[in-house]
Amino acid sequence: MVFGKLLPKDENFFAMFNDHAHHIAEGARAFMSMIQHYAQPDLREKYAAEVVAAEHAADRITAEVNRKLHRTFVTPIDREQIHGLINAMDDILDLLQDSSEVMALYNVQHLPADVERLGDISMKCCQRVKHVVSLLPELTRTQGAEAALKTCEEIDRLESDADRVMRGAMSKLFRDDIDVRELIKLKAIYEHLESISDRCEDVANLIEGIVLEHS
Repeated sequence: MVFGKLLPKDENFFAMFNDHAHHIAEGARAFMSMIQHYAQPDLREKYAAEVVAAEHAADRITAEVNRKLHRTFVTPIDREQIHGLINAMDDILDLLQDSSEVMALYNVQHLPADVERLGDISMKCCQRVKHVVSLLPELTRTQGAEAALKTCEEIDRLESDADRVMRGAMSKLFRDDIDVRELIKLKAIYEHLESISDRCEDVANLIEGIVLEHS
């Protein structure tokens, strides 16, 4: 046990987390731009391709983190925490890509305003994930831990906002007289979008656990 404490900890995990979080924020930005320019096919495809590129780049980082875990003797935080956190982060980009693909596969021609509202909340959640991940090296300091917990609380509030928007959107779907096929398509899109904020909350919960363990 003493021997392990004397060995230097590999801090490169934090850099890889930061790089992954950067791709999350970029993927969310591109996804929101796709929604905003959905009526323009060329721009829609351009931004959808950027979401895919961000997801693929993040996948490479996830694979490298998992490989590095097997080669590193002493890690800056618990191995299970590293594994859980990088995979939870990867789930966010997977959902961003899935959401953009669902819109294309279902051949949705028009997006209601609630889709943009949910997309905006998703983007804000992803931006806060990027911020809280950047604080990981500072968690042993009181100021860093407090800033991380505050950002996690913001993510929790945004997730609650997404729940409210989705409930309202679903209510309108079933109240309005629309084609059943369109209802099924939009219901699936709303559920995908709301799940993005859920996955961001998963990351926040994991980081809250790390803060409490190191405080």
